[in-house]
Amino acid sequence: MRVDGRYLGMDVSEFRIEKRRARAALTLTTGTTVEGCFFLSASSATHAGPERVADLLNDDAGFFPFELDCDTAPHTVLYNRSQIVQVQLLSDTVEAQLAPGYNLATVRAVRIVLSNGGVVEGRVRVYRPSGRDRLSDYARAPEMFRYVETADGTVIVNADHIVELRETTEA
Repeated sequence: MRVDGRYLGMDVSEFRIEKRRARAALTLTTGTTVEGCFFLSASSATHAGPERVADLLNDDAGFFPFELDCDTAPHTVLYNRSQIVQVQLLSDTVEAQLAPGYNLATVRAVRIVLSNGGVVEGRVRVYRPSGRDRLSDYARAPEMFRYVETADGTVIVNADHIVELRETTEA
């Protein structure tokens, strides 16, 4: 029961979960790119450490909150995950490197053509045992949103929007 901003005698702020912001640029299926911030939890339900952008994107289907213009006049909108082609992480981040087994995973240099005609060149990590760590194994991974480490930073691509995935000799 709510009484004067309180529920059953408890201050509403007691239920508030602190979030941290991670700057990113989203490329949408409409061709638009928007910059803003993801809201991430201090801890993850699926691994030790803080929630990562890819964790949030892979968590559920449907919509997620995203704060536009997080440095000036912020306002929050909801984006449908299925309409995200790629995410360029803008903050100084080592997010991909926080994955368990990062240093043990097989590294593959790739060229990815996306459904909007965009191309991402970089390196992916295949988290599979030796002999099952081919690029085709990466392509069959269950995660919809996947890291690509490029010369310009970290990109997260939506596997549903990958048209072509090719191994290269250099990333």
